[in-house]
Amino acid sequence: MILTADYHTHTPYSHGKNTVAENAAQAKELGLKQIGITDHGFAHLAFGIKRAQVAALKAECAAAQKTYGIDVLVGVEANIQNTNGKSDLTKKDFENFDLYICGKHVLIAYTGGAFFNYFLPNLIADKCKFTPSKGLIARNTKGYINLIKNNPVDIISHLYHRCPCDAVEVAKCAADYGTYIELNAAKNHLKDEVLAEIAAKTEARFVIDSDAHSASRVGDYKLALEQALRVGVPMERIDNIEGR
Repeated sequence: MILTADYHTHTPYSHGKNTVAENAAQAKELGLKQIGITDHGFAHLAFGIKRAQVAALKAECAAAQKTYGIDVLVGVEANIQNTNGKSDLTKKDFENFDLYICGKHVLIAYTGGAFFNYFLPNLIADKCKFTPSKGLIARNTKGYINLIKNNPVDIISHLYHRCPCDAVEVAKCAADYGTYIELNAAKNHLKDEVLAEIAAKTEARFVIDSDAHSASRVGDYKLALEQALRVGVPMERIDNIEGR
């Protein structure tokens, strides 16, 4: 398998180690055609990019694209802020980004009571290794589905990670709205049996991403590819490989 693009990489605009140019240089060295620079969104309390920095990010992406001759997409890894589908990108923000990926994160400015009914229950279940309740799974599923329905999200990042849900229902919605499910090569975010169900029971399409926080990991797809092959995800449904 040959990776065509890596749509999930971080830089010092959030908590990545290397610059936009260094990530792009690594992508070029590996023969990639596109790279997404997707630092954490505005609501991330520890590592979020600031709106005042977006112009500088766009300039760095344009300069790296000119230097290395590959597409350097101005992206963001936005954050789900509540189960009603709110993320930290507004309609006014959309025009500033080529690539909009979004997922559930921990250190977020939650809204609409989500700190108590969304953040805390997921944190406790994760840290204490509790079996999540049916109610929590339903709320998490609602959050993902409303996010997809109410926002032009390109990719759901690390689905299920610290946010157990009905992944099949989320994937069905993603397929309906043209949103990709990410196979994340930095963390085992989906159990094998869950990914197998998504592949068998939905028409969802996938991208493989590194979630690189250093240039040395840009284009690293090993963990995600091993799982995709192990559970039988059809390679033709992964849309950033083999020239796609």
